[in-house]
Amino acid sequence: MDALTEERPAPPPAAPAPGPRRRSGPIALLVAMRPQEWIKNVLVFAGVLFSGRIDEGGALADAVVTFAAFCAISSAGYLFNDVRDAEQDRRHPDKRRRPIASGELGPALALAVAAALAAAALAVPLAAVSPEVCGLVAAYAAITVAYSLGLKHLVILDVMTIASLFILRVVAGAVAVDAKASEFLLVCTGMLALFLGFTKRRQEAILEEAEPGNGEGAVTRPVLEHYSLPFLDQMVAMVTASAILSYVIYAVNSPRVGSRMLATAPPVLYGIFRYLYLIYDRRDTRSTAAILLEDPGMILAGLTWVLAAVAVLYVFD
Repeated sequence: MDALTEERPAPPPAAPAPGPRRRSGPIALLVAMRPQEWIKNVLVFAGVLFSGRIDEGGALADAVVTFAAFCAISSAGYLFNDVRDAEQDRRHPDKRRRPIASGELGPALALAVAAALAAAALAVPLAAVSPEVCGLVAAYAAITVAYSLGLKHLVILDVMTIASLFILRVVAGAVAVDAKASEFLLVCTGMLALFLGFTKRRQEAILEEAEPGNGEGAVTRPVLEHYSLPFLDQMVAMVTASAILSYVIYAVNSPRVGSRMLATAPPVLYGIFRYLYLIYDRRDTRSTAAILLEDPGMILAGLTWVLAAVAVLYVFD
């Protein structure tokens, strides 16, 4: 055959695209513990801040120990939940990357670490703070387990359960420093937690509508079958108004500085409005923790609120 017409050998097949790099054991464990979610536990510092004792070393140390205990118990809850949901997570396009679902972290090791974290979360505050704080941490653990075992599948109760965990953090922080949490502060915390919970469900519902079943028969959360967008929009509107009103009422009747606490209201309003803007207008699907830690507007609102609260409670008191 003429050289000009001779068939050329077929090119070798292209190498498959490299998959995601497996994480080492310690890194996989740390990721499974979800340290980014620990930002929710800063609520325990509300007690030491609003009681006017943040400049007292002993009270601040007790608050830090309580914060660490809630970080440990919440991470234990995440590990327990991910072990239970591993099979379902493997059928989800995003959750299948979680360390337990992906096989990077074994279930036995995850449960052993969860047990160790729970033991430490109970033992440390019992020894260093008070039995009452230990009891509140234990209540948090019990509610978290109940949520993983069934409450997360019950419409409305799933979000209310999450809100109760936020309130427990505030109560524990107040008990740790022998302070009394204002009733309106607890109501405001609960309303804000419901706000975050229902907006989260709305994010998930939007994703389910865009990719029903994710193409593989998997759902983000089974409870979403019972939530409709019109209902979620009504709930978000209701708890948004309630959160704002309860905070304003608290700020007008602050136990320590009275109506001067109203100076902290603008960053609260901006933070709520900014969050709604991200969820509704920008269709942000990031987790609550990611939005709070990464969005410049939310960071600005948080820092401004802290500075305003410190100024009102400590500088101009």
